[in-house]
Amino acid sequence: MADPAAVIAPRPAPPPARQRWGRLDAFWLALIGVLTAAVVWRSHSALSYNWDWSSVWPYVLKYDAKSASWVPNLLLQGLMTTVRLALWGMLLATVIGLVMGWMRNHRRLLLRLIASTYVMTVRNIPPVVFVFIFVYFISSQFMPVLALDSRVAQLPAPVQELLSVLFGPLNLINNFFLGLICLSVFTGAYVTEIVRAGLQSVAPGQGEAARSLGLSDADVMRWVIWPQALRNVLPALSGQFIQLIKDSSLVSLVSIQELSFMAQDVQVSTQRVFEVFVLTAVVYFCICFVLSQLFAHLERRHGRTR
Repeated sequence: MADPAAVIAPRPAPPPARQRWGRLDAFWLALIGVLTAAVVWRSHSALSYNWDWSSVWPYVLKYDAKSASWVPNLLLQGLMTTVRLALWGMLLATVIGLVMGWMRNHRRLLLRLIASTYVMTVRNIPPVVFVFIFVYFISSQFMPVLALDSRVAQLPAPVQELLSVLFGPLNLINNFFLGLICLSVFTGAYVTEIVRAGLQSVAPGQGEAARSLGLSDADVMRWVIWPQALRNVLPALSGQFIQLIKDSSLVSLVSIQELSFMAQDVQVSTQRVFEVFVLTAVVYFCICFVLSQLFAHLERRHGRTR
């Protein structure tokens, strides 16, 4: 039997060389900077707002006298919950997307109808409405049956410590899993379409050539179709991961204590609206920008090596 890798498509052309900055680019960048500075100055003069960052920083870190060390406060705790929601949410959404994307391309009509109904339902409901309906339905129907908090309380102490690292404070584990399931189901619909497009991007001749070499349908999917499809959808999946980090703020509407929810609490306590939400926006921007640059670097590196 021939090597399944032999039917992989030929290497694509290398990406074009990156262009350097020109004088016109520098002019437009300087103009944008001047306009931004003008907007900030006019906003400051029109609002007559006295900025005071000193009342916000204590909510990032606080000094614990018992342990004689600095510990995370509300904003940093919310950021850690946001990161956990994004990581676990993308993992579960990818699993959902792989299964539903495969069903979307299946020859059986029933499987295609199930996957299509799921995608169309999620994508055609406003995110805020979806969060409210999903969370309150799940919390009232299934969470009392699961009783995660009581089950976790019966586990040994080392296991509880591990779970607290993975999922945050154990007394809020019900809320965490509500937000996690909600984000996973919501994001999974978009991952499904990404996977579907990736599977359809593989030329039909690839599967026909593999079958002519004696591979079964399962081996064709495993060794020929899926490797190419996943390679094609990696850029879109990385973008969806960044989108999930921003979408995690939606679950703050149902009292999931992630970064946006904690920012609202801090704003109420300090009455410093602009400082709190400017800091929150900067944190979101830094995370998403760093990840976008990292994924772009990995994509360019992968393009040069394949």
